[in-house]
Amino acid sequence: MSAQDTRDGGTRTVRAACPHDCPDTCAMLVTVEGGRAVRVQGDPDHPTTHGALCTKVSRYAERSYHPERVLQPLRRIGPKGSGRFEPVSWDTALDDIAARLKAIAARDPQAILPYSYAGTMGLVQGEGMAARFFHKLGASLLDRTICASAGGDALAATYGGKVGMHVEHYAESRLILIWGSNSIASNLHFWTFAQQAKRAGAKLVCIDPRRTETAEKCHQHVALLPGTDGALALGLMHELIVNDWLDHDYLARHVDGWPALRERALAWTPERTAATCGLTADEVRGLARDYGTTKPAAIRLNYGMQRVKGGGNAVRLIALLPCLTGAWRHRAGGLLLSASGWFKSPRDDAWLQRPDLLAGRRPRTINMSTIGDDLLREASPAFGPKVEAVVVYNSNPVAVAPESRKVVAGFAREDLFTVVLEHFLTDTADHADYVLPATTQLEHWDVHGAYGHRYVLLNRPAIAPLGQSRPNTEVFRQLARRFGFTEPCFADSDETLARHAFKAEAVDFDRLLDAGWVMLPVPDAPFADGGFPTPHGKAIVDAPGLGVPDFVPPHESVASAPALAQRFPLAMISPPARHFLNSTFVNVKSLRSIEGEPLLEIHPDDAAARGIAAGALVRVFNERGEYRCKVDVSERARPGVVNGLGVWWRKFGHDGTNVNELTSQRLTDIGRAPTFYDCLVEVAPA
Repeated sequence: MSAQDTRDGGTRTVRAACPHDCPDTCAMLVTVEGGRAVRVQGDPDHPTTHGALCTKVSRYAERSYHPERVLQPLRRIGPKGSGRFEPVSWDTALDDIAARLKAIAARDPQAILPYSYAGTMGLVQGEGMAARFFHKLGASLLDRTICASAGGDALAATYGGKVGMHVEHYAESRLILIWGSNSIASNLHFWTFAQQAKRAGAKLVCIDPRRTETAEKCHQHVALLPGTDGALALGLMHELIVNDWLDHDYLARHVDGWPALRERALAWTPERTAATCGLTADEVRGLARDYGTTKPAAIRLNYGMQRVKGGGNAVRLIALLPCLTGAWRHRAGGLLLSASGWFKSPRDDAWLQRPDLLAGRRPRTINMSTIGDDLLREASPAFGPKVEAVVVYNSNPVAVAPESRKVVAGFAREDLFTVVLEHFLTDTADHADYVLPATTQLEHWDVHGAYGHRYVLLNRPAIAPLGQSRPNTEVFRQLARRFGFTEPCFADSDETLARHAFKAEAVDFDRLLDAGWVMLPVPDAPFADGGFPTPHGKAIVDAPGLGVPDFVPPHESVASAPALAQRFPLAMISPPARHFLNSTFVNVKSLRSIEGEPLLEIHPDDAAARGIAAGALVRVFNERGEYRCKVDVSERARPGVVNGLGVWWRKFGHDGTNVNELTSQRLTDIGRAPTFYDCLVEVAPA
């Protein structure tokens, strides 16, 4: 396909990229007829998309043309949370927003907080112009931790960056451990390659507390207790050592600090590991035998398993497993958690986000995962000024942040000025003073890296912005103008931002315009001879400031918090519902109708002990709150663990709540990340 849109009988096809928080970052083709997008499909020429989109994104046009889409600026006229607004002009909205933010900034710009995450993964509509504006303003910085920072920081501590094997090469693996991932729902294109390997004779093992759709399709399901992944990794290491399934040459030349971890692992017998993980000793031995004797063996690690107190240490331990066996020698061996580190050097973040505009100021940093507490804090020397304004874009914190009772209370403050850039009246938008209509991916320029493959993708606008919607970038340009910011960078167009987001010597933008995607030149077997992006090229065991990795028990479990477990004896994880992506797509009626309603999965034994019948309405509760939903009595849940499927908008739940009413703001051992899957509850008939 040429650089220009193809035209045939009045129809044109536009190259695009999926913007969502998913490792696949698919290349898309948008068919436009008469100025209207009529079809969104995968690009068959893109090596990882290969023509297929997930159910969610294949309905992207339905989301863009949704009848409830916000298409004009709105100003609050009812109580916060009521969702009552009146339409106003852009000038009225922006003039008032700028005036109110200026008044706050005159007292202390750190009282203004940007709140954003991965509602779009695009470098332009994400933090491109937004970061420039907030850096120039001197607003509080946001620690963007809510999804992946425990695992990401742990991987960087071990390998030197968020790097790993290439997803296409899983098709050649002989053993694949799918660890903490429901790949059918959240990593569809990896699953395609895993299926190719399966058809060629590979064994697939799913390691997950929940019997997911993926677990059902694997040869083996290892249903460990939540938060015990690090213990399982140590138990596997024990068996690799005692059976001498080690690559001693690889360890000697390419791993720094192995002897200290070896001694630690030798204490984790199969029996000790099994008791900690809720498995049998034979399961531990068998899994270690498979991993130690099958070549090439690959691990697809995902972020579910790091959302517990010891998530960072667990990722460090699992990331060392392919170093012990020399799995990295093969291009179909090794591990993939995130590939985003391959894009770090080619990106030009300093040009795009302009941290130099801080001009030597060092604003405080607020962790997005503790927003509930932080919005309720008063000014203090330790915390700084009280948060007086929040500008939310690409996120829905009232639905997705932990311990949401506090998050709601914070956003309900009458003295908090809140601006939300959105497509729909989400739970967060309902609490806004102004809601500004944002464009969708079909209506703006953007450029994307990925965290599941090695391709840079370009997104061209396929249709004109609907109604009065504007790109995020234009909103921050207009605010910068009203603040009197005169730096030329605030006049950069979206196409200019896209063109320069990657360094010219790394990514040929004209080629990107022509093809829609460009592959980064990463070796097929990147660590066959070491060469990790660490200071000395070796994988690191004893990391500076972190020490040798170990099993870190959960904040809340029957074993680690027995007194709490007397009152709340069930561990709860809250994995995403299959047809939603975090809180995105919850309002797409066709997808919501497939999911039905919020559900809690509970094992038949746990249901019987509580007199709970299938399909009943139940109370799920702990000391943080209570959540009511329908129950699914199912062996998808293992005994002692319940699965609260998320992330439903609160307004679609019973009593206007969702599963995050129960999750805590406690953080992980590494990466300052949330511990959504580290949560004790009790369940009773409603």
